[in-house]
Amino acid sequence: MSEPLAWLIIGLPVAAFLLNGTVIRAWLGSQTLVAGWLTIAAVAGSFVLSVLALTDVANNGETLYETHEWISIVGLELTFGIMLDQLTAIMLVVVSGVSLLVQFYSQQYMHGDRSYTRYYSFMALFTASMLGLVTSRNIIQLFVFWELVGVSSYLLIGFWMERPSAAAAAKKAFLMTRFGDFGFLLGILYLFFVNQDTPGDLLDIPTLYEVIGAGGIAASVATWIALGLFMGAVGKSAQFPLHTWLPDAMEGPTSVSALIHSATMVTAGVFLVARFFPLFEASNVSDLVALIGAFTAVFAASMGLVAKDIKRVLAYSTVSQLGYMVMALGIGAYAPAIFHLFTHAFFKAGLFLGAGSVHHASGTFNMTYMGGLRKNMKWTYWTMVIGSLSLAGLFPLSGFWSKDEILTVAFERGSDDGLAVGWIVLVAGLLAALMTAFYMFRAIFMTFHGEYKGGAEAEAEDARKNNLPEPVGLGHTHRQESPWVMVAPLVILAALAIGVGFLVNPLPDVGPIKKHAFATFVTVRNDNVFVYEGGHGKDEAHDDEADTHADERQLPDAIHAGAEPEFSIPIATISSVLAAGGILLAYAMYISGVISPAAMGRRFSAIYTVLFRKYYFDELYEGEITIKAFYGRVAKFLAWFDITWIDNVNVQLSKLTGNFGRGLANVQNGQTQAYAAVMAIGFVIVLFAFLVWGS
Repeated sequence: MSEPLAWLIIGLPVAAFLLNGTVIRAWLGSQTLVAGWLTIAAVAGSFVLSVLALTDVANNGETLYETHEWISIVGLELTFGIMLDQLTAIMLVVVSGVSLLVQFYSQQYMHGDRSYTRYYSFMALFTASMLGLVTSRNIIQLFVFWELVGVSSYLLIGFWMERPSAAAAAKKAFLMTRFGDFGFLLGILYLFFVNQDTPGDLLDIPTLYEVIGAGGIAASVATWIALGLFMGAVGKSAQFPLHTWLPDAMEGPTSVSALIHSATMVTAGVFLVARFFPLFEASNVSDLVALIGAFTAVFAASMGLVAKDIKRVLAYSTVSQLGYMVMALGIGAYAPAIFHLFTHAFFKAGLFLGAGSVHHASGTFNMTYMGGLRKNMKWTYWTMVIGSLSLAGLFPLSGFWSKDEILTVAFERGSDDGLAVGWIVLVAGLLAALMTAFYMFRAIFMTFHGEYKGGAEAEAEDARKNNLPEPVGLGHTHRQESPWVMVAPLVILAALAIGVGFLVNPLPDVGPIKKHAFATFVTVRNDNVFVYEGGHGKDEAHDDEADTHADERQLPDAIHAGAEPEFSIPIATISSVLAAGGILLAYAMYISGVISPAAMGRRFSAIYTVLFRKYYFDELYEGEITIKAFYGRVAKFLAWFDITWIDNVNVQLSKLTGNFGRGLANVQNGQTQAYAAVMAIGFVIVLFAFLVWGS
């Protein structure tokens, strides 16, 4: 693929953003359908080019396009360019493909919104920012797009800015991710100053790979840099303890949530760790990464057990699945982590779009006011069941294959390598699988089964009866299937959730598809060298030939990272039994009535309260740390110091100069004898000073 076409992948959505935000909105208005079709056309063009890029990488290997001078001053030279390797190619297809389906779905979901044009302008910017992030060759360039992704999410989470809850959620997401981004920036600065001779060279990602492959970065240095980068990943991917912003981000349109949770904002953190996987492997941070991911997977899943808002259930599910990916990268399972990111994008996007379809019919996201919708929404029902089964990791759906690979690698690390972290990751993964199956089918049963409970109208009526404000965001109730514009993306994503996992990474050869095709593609270059070892692809800038000295001894590194994943029947059986057990428990509680949810809530009321209140982290962060500690003590002290000292100094100086001026004014009385007396006194003083100090 030529370089102009590679830049066009990013450029098309950028053009849609600029045209929608200026020309289209000014000339055709804020509700014109042209804005939607323009964004769809731009993203469709990016998707076609992304498929061509993937094909090119699969056939010809990775390509490093010529770098371009960005900043050149004394002691600092920065370049930018496009890096088209295996990881980039996969991410391009996922981001542009899912975004295309979301844009198509949004035509009906956002129809009639007074800011329709602004919505599509922001969505184009969001897509372009993520595409720019995954193609960046320089770390500074990556950081710029990283921040643009954050800005885009802020604009879209707070899209309905007239709602105080939406504005607060947008600010919360923006500020919390800034904590992680601060660590990311520190890591970049430390990396910049590591090489004093030519600072900035290591900011070029392929150069960094080569230096790491040659052992040019000490473990201690790699550790500090990796810690900074991981802080950025924790913020963007909502890992513990910077996880609280993501559930509140549901205040944006559901189509925005689908894009954030499947292919853009939150996957950016996982991508960052994957992009700098060699650095993490060279550091001493890997165990910490694995443990935080494992804890987050279970921690977030536990909160999904009791959530009543269907979008929040899916949000906690996203945090949990991101934990899966992070813990996989932490134990070195590079290929399984990327594979799970790939499959997760499709069924999670489908589930969020399904939640939007349910809201379109019931007018609410509160599952306690739903029920019985499968009679009227068969397409939405079955696509969400398929997505939930895939998310639960049941055979033979896509989620089964990717999740099983992570658990199998964890088992291998624990048993073969004696790695204690491997056993922790395995137990956490199995426990999360059980909880995931339960809360997803709890949501399915509460939403689609039983009797209809009135939807938005009943929720609003209950609010009035209890003298409570009517919930924000309630729509109209019309129990019927969503229009085909919304259903078609659901069907496509459900089909991908069924078969894409096995088809792209089969255990045996399947026709032209070789076994372990996906895992081999993302880890092994065409010359049988581990993708991150030694040189990194052909560089068109110098027309270098491919490395003809493939070191076969490096291939075990790729196998270690999951290039040839094993299939463990015992692990697959255990995880499947646990998932099935979770589904049966949900059935017993919400369909058959064998177990009463109300009785369980009363029996375990303390645990239920802790889970429902999200472990009181919002109270801790917003109440104790922000309001009491920061505003109540730090800000209050600074205000006192400012008023008492800084401002008071100015007041006292003003008084002093005023008094002095009034004293001098008394001397200026117009009497000649007074002026003569002052002159005489001054002369005496000057003479005295001269006699005393002059001699």
